[in-house]
Amino acid sequence: MNTKLLTGPICLTTLLLQPVELLPDTVLIDEPELGLHPYAITVLVDLFKQVAERKQLIVSTQSVELVNELSPEDVIVVDQENDASTFRRFSNEELEGWLEEYAMGEIWKRNILGGRP
Repeated sequence: MNTKLLTGPICLTTLLLQPVELLPDTVLIDEPELGLHPYAITVLVDLFKQVAERKQLIVSTQSVELVNELSPEDVIVVDQENDASTFRRFSNEELEGWLEEYAMGEIWKRNILGGRP
C-alpha cells in the first residue's frame, strides 16, 4: 500500500499535480481548506475534480466555501444514527428547489443535508 502523509497547501498542491499514474488509487485529504484564501479553495476544488476523474478522492471538510464549489453528486454526508455512521448522497433532483436559491455549502449550513454535530 502506498501511503503518504502530507500537510500544508504546497504539499497538497504538489501531490495533486503529480502525473496521475504516480498517485495512489485512493487519496484521503482532511480539511484541506485550513489556512487558504477563499479563492485558493476554488482552485483547489478544480484540482480535486481533475484528480477524481481517474482516482478515488475522499475529502473531509467543514468548509462552506469548499462545499459551495461542489455539486450534489460530489458530496456524501455522514451522520451518526444508533451508534453507527450513515452515508447519504443527494441527487440534483432531490435538491432542485434548494439549488435554485442556494449553493451546496449554504444548503449544508442550513442543515438541510445533515452532517451536523
